[in-house]
Amino acid sequence: MDMLNDCRTLVVEDTAEIADLIRLHLEDLGLQVTCAADGISGLELARNGMFDLIVLDLMLPGLNGLEVCRALRSDPRYYTPILMLTAKASEIDRVVGLELGADDYLGKPFSIPELQARAKALLRRSEKMRGVAAQDDQSMVRAGSLEIDTMRHEVRLSGIPIPLTAKEFDLLLFMAHNPGRVYSRAQLLDAVWGTTLESYEHNVNTHINRLRAKVEADPANPQYVLTVRGVGYRFADS
Repeated sequence: MDMLNDCRTLVVEDTAEIADLIRLHLEDLGLQVTCAADGISGLELARNGMFDLIVLDLMLPGLNGLEVCRALRSDPRYYTPILMLTAKASEIDRVVGLELGADDYLGKPFSIPELQARAKALLRRSEKMRGVAAQDDQSMVRAGSLEIDTMRHEVRLSGIPIPLTAKEFDLLLFMAHNPGRVYSRAQLLDAVWGTTLESYEHNVNTHINRLRAKVEADPANPQYVLTVRGVGYRFADS
């Protein structure tokens, strides 16, 4: 992937050996890598460095990974895909990280090929979503009382801001740019998550349900994010 040669990655990891290992193998992909050893310096670098990807450890001194993720996602100026690393294996930790806006989750110990694959998938998905946004001449997508502000990375319903995770936003934006078009779970997985692994398809259902809970007046009878039985999902026609 030629695009990787221009991508800047921030690795926030307090164990020097692991940070060096991650840096080495991401540089093998052609990425430019900067490392930070604690949450405070990592957050400062993330806000000032214009990175294309952040690899963020959960357990950090100063500020932990969840706090760094929360701080970055609270300000739309600093939207960057986040791959969260953790030694914790509980489902609760994983869900909390994703709810706060992490784009993907990799448990320690991890294999180098998996780390590289996740990084490439996030960068590929981010590039694809930028291309989708660039196809629209306007920064605002509107459907009924729903507004999607691509510049500010915000969603509003009847003028009221709706907090979405990064993946929820990307999923909604992708579908809203193609109203009426039906997508299978595999197609959404490829477009939004940047992967075709069938084991990830349950993520699509989970994110659709969460989206409906946030943007639909009656999630059981959705107005915007619709199910096409036996096929997949579509955004309502304009």
